[in-house]
Amino acid sequence: MLTSSPHVGQRVARCLIFLSFFHINLATGNSGKSSQNHEDMHVIYNSQLDLREIVFVIQSQSNSFHVGQAERRRADLLEQARILTENSPMVLLLHSLSDNEGDWSILPLLPYLSNSFGKNSSWIVFLEEETNVKMTKLVEVLTKFDRRKEWFLGKPLHDEESTIIHHYAFAENPSVFKYPDFTAAWVLSMPLVVRLANKVRDEPLKSDFTIDLKHEVALYIWESGKGPHLTAVPELCTVPEDSPEAQDCATTLCSPPPSCGEPVNKEDIFVAVKTCMKFHSERVPVVKKTWEKDASFLEYYSDHADPSIPTINLGVPNTERGHCGKTFAILKRFISNAVPKTNWLLIVDDDTLISLSRLQVLLSCYDPLEPLCLGERYGYGLSQGGYSYITGGGGMVFSREAVVRLLKSGCKCYSDDAPDDMVLGMCLNALGLPVTHSPLFHQARPDDYARDFLAHQVPISFHKHWNIDPIAVFNKWLKEDLSATASGRLNKSTKTEL
Repeated sequence: MLTSSPHVGQRVARCLIFLSFFHINLATGNSGKSSQNHEDMHVIYNSQLDLREIVFVIQSQSNSFHVGQAERRRADLLEQARILTENSPMVLLLHSLSDNEGDWSILPLLPYLSNSFGKNSSWIVFLEEETNVKMTKLVEVLTKFDRRKEWFLGKPLHDEESTIIHHYAFAENPSVFKYPDFTAAWVLSMPLVVRLANKVRDEPLKSDFTIDLKHEVALYIWESGKGPHLTAVPELCTVPEDSPEAQDCATTLCSPPPSCGEPVNKEDIFVAVKTCMKFHSERVPVVKKTWEKDASFLEYYSDHADPSIPTINLGVPNTERGHCGKTFAILKRFISNAVPKTNWLLIVDDDTLISLSRLQVLLSCYDPLEPLCLGERYGYGLSQGGYSYITGGGGMVFSREAVVRLLKSGCKCYSDDAPDDMVLGMCLNALGLPVTHSPLFHQARPDDYARDFLAHQVPISFHKHWNIDPIAVFNKWLKEDLSATASGRLNKSTKTEL
């Protein structure tokens, strides 16, 4: 488990105290020292940057757990500002700005930011719920840049090889294009925001799909070389807040990750694996050799009943793609008397690699009585009134309440081979139920993601066996070695983005 070590538990408690009481960590953790406060105020007064010129946008979500996380982050920012000066910055929670489902994709939000803050603000700082900000250091960083010019600032990521999640962009030299790690925060100057907002208003956004937002935002800003490149800012960091490397950072990550209590019992998660006859001998054995043993209740659903696995034939013919008919049959079976009654349903593909123990920890943060649909969020047509959906390959998690509401609504497939994840997204959107994003679920293989992006994660899933040894990938990225985990990777430089 992620919190099995007593040492880790003590550090979790310290991290939660930090968030709960909004203690200001202005230097080495001793923010109560008056001399340090005096130095920080000196920085503010001599920076020629009024805190009211900064607009913070916390990339929050509407689920109750995430709302709480975002509100604590906002309170921390405002408390830091209160101690330093009478002038408070504006701190916005993204999920509360409008009813537009596409706001999380940022670009549709730019006209609002331009209209509301274009005249009196200089910088828009985007951060995630778990991004710690050291206000004085951030002010120091921003004063290095001419606010009258277009700036796109962040911690750069790059691809080692061309990847499907980026549509194989820059195939000849993928590392040449840099895009921001959102967890370190990223910043736009107001002149750039105003120009981009005008472009969004005048030219409809062209992309139908939103897959990896940070890469797509960077591409839009870069505009095939006509716009600014991402400028690397070393002070925007993803190191743990208590690490020696954090001393010069304006942003850090809470380390270790917040804990929400005891992990969900594995007896409260029902696992449904979608497969078909042609993969019974190729993919199913990988599941059995890796993560099947960690599930209390698991069934394989196929177009052919094979008692040696065993698989269950739901009466839905196999389709080459989509699998909507099979997924809806699984949803109906979940709320029937045919399977044990659990609070949570996990639906995965037969080539999904997943850590169920990490999922148990993550689910402890959520209320099963709420209609929750959790996983890696994609979007379709978000700039034209589209919808969000949980992409199926990384795993889709549903609370029982969500499944009940989906089926009660009359939502159904328009064909058995319709894309199940997208149909579910349309249904959830019609019901007014948001999908909840966790970047710990991955639709692709580890090699398809930037190395530095995965370095500060404790991933829950990956997907696809293409050109990899899936068992080796599972053992490297997802297998629990409690002694090694407690003293090694989790304790040094990782976090869970809940």
